[in-house]
Amino acid sequence: MTTYIDLLRHGETENNNRYCGSTDYPLTQLGWAQMWNAIEKAPIQWQQIITSPLVRCAHFAHALEQRYSIPAAKDSRIQEIHFGEWEDRSAIELMQTNAEALSRFWQNPLSYPPPNGEYLLDFEARVLSAWYDVQQQFIGKRILLVTHSGVIRVIICHIQQHPVERLLEFEVNHADIKHVSIEQTKPHQATLIFDPNA
Repeated sequence: MTTYIDLLRHGETENNNRYCGSTDYPLTQLGWAQMWNAIEKAPIQWQQIITSPLVRCAHFAHALEQRYSIPAAKDSRIQEIHFGEWEDRSAIELMQTNAEALSRFWQNPLSYPPPNGEYLLDFEARVLSAWYDVQQQFIGKRILLVTHSGVIRVIICHIQQHPVERLLEFEVNHADIKHVSIEQTKPHQATLIFDPNA
C-alpha cells in the first residue's frame, strides 16, 4: 500500500524577498497564477488538503477545496520557521545592519539562528511531528500539503538523510511541487522515495 504526499510551496507574496516566517502577507496576483498553474500540471487526485494557517497558503487551499470539493484542514505545525528580529526585513537591509550574523546564518542556521528566532531543531521537530501524523492518518491516500519552503526543505532533509543545517542547499521556488511516495512495507514502518523531478 502506497501513500502519496505532494508538497506545494505558496506562490509569490506581497512581501516578496523579505524574511516572513510568521508575518502574514497574502499572495500577489502573480502568486495566485503560479499556484493555479502548478495545480493544473498535477493530476487532481488528492483526497485531503492540509495547509499552513498563514494566508499565503490557507487562502489558496480553501479555493482549491471549493473548486474540487477536497476537504482541507489547517495545521500550524507546517507553518514557516519564525525569524525573530529578522521578521519582515529583507536580506539587503540585514546586510547593511547585521551582515556578519546573516552570513553565519546562511552558512549554518543550526548554530546561528536569527536573534530571538525559532531554533532550527525545534522547527524540525514540529514539522516532522506533522509529517509522521499525516502518514499514519492517511495510509494509502493522496494528500496535498500547502506549505512553505523551510518546511519542504526540512522534509527533504529527513527523507534524504541530509543534515538539517544544510537545508538551504535545496532549492524550493514559488509554487514548486515535490512528490513523495511512502511504501507501507510493515506496520508502523515506511520507506520514503523522494522524486524531486516528478
